[in-house]
Amino acid sequence: MQIGSHLLKNNLVVAPMAGVTDRPFRQLCKKLGAGLAVSEMVTSNSLLYGSEKTRRRANHEGEVDPISVQIAGADPKMMAEAAKYNVDNGAQIIDINMGCPAKKICNVMAGSALLKDEPLVAQILRAVVNAVDVPVTLKIRTGWDKQNRNAIAVAKMAEDIGVQALAMHGRTRACLYTGHAEYDTIAAVKQAIHIPLIANGDITTPEKAKFVLDFTGADAVMIGRAAQGRPWIFREIEHYLLTGEHMLPPTVDEIHTVMLEHLHDLYAFYGDLTGMRVARKHISWYTKGLAGSASFRHSMNTLQTIELQLKAIDDFFNELRTKHERLVYVEVDANTPPTDHAEAIAA
Repeated sequence: MQIGSHLLKNNLVVAPMAGVTDRPFRQLCKKLGAGLAVSEMVTSNSLLYGSEKTRRRANHEGEVDPISVQIAGADPKMMAEAAKYNVDNGAQIIDINMGCPAKKICNVMAGSALLKDEPLVAQILRAVVNAVDVPVTLKIRTGWDKQNRNAIAVAKMAEDIGVQALAMHGRTRACLYTGHAEYDTIAAVKQAIHIPLIANGDITTPEKAKFVLDFTGADAVMIGRAAQGRPWIFREIEHYLLTGEHMLPPTVDEIHTVMLEHLHDLYAFYGDLTGMRVARKHISWYTKGLAGSASFRHSMNTLQTIELQLKAIDDFFNELRTKHERLVYVEVDANTPPTDHAEAIAA
């Protein structure tokens, strides 16, 4: 898939997730098969440009191209300034957030709340597209609620203004993350536009990725929560799309190695104390579903140093290694990623 002058190595995209898709996670997902990883949302409020959090989110040092940064806000001028700021700091693609359903975002009329005001949507898109010389992409939902689905109108408007790719989560803002993704609405939007369309929502397995691509006609799929603790899902999907066959699941050794590499990147990126705390959620995601991990995850939250954290991880995987060489996940629900509901058994 191509976005502007950027030809992606495949059609698998990491969804922007606040508190998750930091630079270490984006780099890891790209290493394990993702063709594009969109950054955490960056505020358009210029007063926050100097904050430590904003500086970290604008840090793309060593990241594999293309670098896509998502911005959010409701003021066209401020969004244009935010776009320019991030391009000056290395962004090669600017993504506009009109899909986030979180109350704190919608309460300030940003994210998916903007779908209520199509004239304002047009003003923001036009301001950002005219402000930068890099491709601009847009993330939306199907509408505000089930009575107000306006994704087709917004998608056509975006294409006319010059947006070069559209990502679409197949739910309304009111649905949040409940129910099932509306792949029929995504398919209808794809028929209405000519720019690349990236389908998002409930894509948790290689089979589901293929189904969504075939059903909607989308050019790419975007993976969010299913990649948490399972970044190798991208290579698994790519292999399945190319061959129709499943890769063997990762070995215990590989899961251990991937996790440690990720954690050391987090420690270096955030510093020891914050890195250790940020690491906890990733450790929980990596190990959820693995045999005997419940008590391990509980105790992990009580450990207060990197050294204790790493020792506990090594002890857990050494014990796991004596019992199993390779693990497979047994899913309770095909629509639910193994990181949420699964048990691991010996292969």
